[in-house]
Formats: sequence, structure tokens, C-alpha cells
Amino acid sequence: MAELYDASIDELVTGEAVSLDLPPGPLGLHAVSAFVDVIVSIIVLVAGIWFTALLASDAALFSVGVTVTAVLAFLVVPTAVETLSRGRSLGKLITGLRTVRDDAGPISFMHAFVRALLGLAEIWLLYGVPAFICGLVSRKGKRIGDYVAGTYVVRARVKLTLPPPALMPPPLAGWARAADIAPLPERLMLSVRQVLGRADTLAPQTRQALLDRLALEISAYVAPPPPVGTPADAYLAAVISEHRDRDLARMQREAALVDRLTAAARQRV
Repeated sequence: MAELYDASIDELVTGEAVSLDLPPGPLGLHAVSAFVDVIVSIIVLVAGIWFTALLASDAALFSVGVTVTAVLAFLVVPTAVETLSRGRSLGKLITGLRTVRDDAGPISFMHAFVRALLGLAEIWLLYGVPAFICGLVSRKGKRIGDYVAGTYVVRARVKLTLPPPALMPPPLAGWARAADIAPLPERLMLSVRQVLGRADTLAPQTRQALLDRLALEISAYVAPPPPVGTPADAYLAAVISEHRDRDLARMQREAALVDRLTAAARQRV
């Protein structure tokens, strides 16, 4: 498959072989984010030690309390924050970054835990040197914890630009209106829109292979099949366009029903 490559954009490939553009976070923002998170961990550590010193009645309890506080500050809190915020620590929130899986999906507890666990060594014990060097040589700016966890950090504050909606091919308008089209998976619809929107930028052989594959997948949701000889791109455009029009009509009907019910309720009051 011919690649569409941009040095500032990371290309992810979905299950339908369609690339999604997510820009990796710059190394400078990584450093600022890590600095903020380190300060937060130190504050949690100092506060925990102070609280432990107030409660501990002897040296043994104080030692245990310090150990528990260190685990909380360096492992538990970072893991919990990134898990609950879907990859947004305080540092990443300030710098506009987010940790995602390699397939661009949201991270889970295990991803956050592995990153925090490896961070104990590469950030705290080794003063961030391995993380910095790894980020320099990685195209995605990954540190060691990202490689092990299967994650990386992206810029979250990026405007999403979707390709223009597919237009209904006039020869297929009658067939599409009469066809039975089941609800299509969002991922499949997005893949079709991306391929149709980028058709002119793909090599002819690659474009046709993608169109044929998507047409085969979408045929499981459509009956009857299109007229014999219909090109795959026209078939996909007709299905997506009709599916969009039906969704819009359904939402308009639902909105009108809500308006009528609301008006009736007001009149009774």
C-alpha cells in the first residue's frame, strides 16, 4: 500500500487499512508535562511523609509509612489519575497532551500501571535520562514505558478535519432509497469516508483494493445488492449518503416528537 507520510503526523492504520492522522506530542511538551507531574508526585510524597510523621508513634511505623507514601506518590496516584482521566495527568492537561494506545484507543488501567511502573526506573532512579534519549530516537516520542505498555503520547488539542460527505450518485438514487440498509458500524463508516475522501491521493491499484474490500464489508449490511456493474466507489458513496440521509430524517422526527410532547405538557400545565 502506498503510504501518505508526513514527518509531523503519525499514521495509524485501522482494521480496515485506513490511516488515521494523530500528531505525536513534541519532545519539549513531553519534558514540560513530565516536570509538572514530577512536582505533583514530590508534593504528594512530602505531604504524605509529614502526615506520617504526625501519626507514627515509633521509627518502625514511620519507616512503613514512608514506604507506603512513596508507593502512593510514584505508582498508585499516577496510575489512578491516568486511568480515570483516560490518559490525562495534570502535566498533560496543562500541555495539551494525552496518552493513547498504539491503535489510538483510550488507555486502560494496565497501560497506565505499566507506564508508571517503568517510570520508577527511567524517570526517578535514572533521572529521566533513558526516557529523554528514547524520546529523541523514537518517531513517536515514546519512552521505554510506552514501548512496553503499547502506548504513546499525542497532542489532544488538534482540530479534527473530516473529509467532505459523500454525494449520492444520481444513477443509484432510486436503488438506494428502496434498499434495506442496516445500521452501519461507526468505524466502518469512518473508513469509507476516509477512503472516498482520499481516493485521488492513493495509487490506482491500492485505491481499488481498498474500495473493493470496503464494498464487500458493507454488503453485509445492505440488501438487495446494487445493479450489476456498479463501481465500488459509487456503491459506497450511495450507501453512505443514504445512510446519512436516513439518520438525519430519523433525528428530525425524534426532535419533532419531543417538541410536540413538550408543547402538550406545557398546555396541560
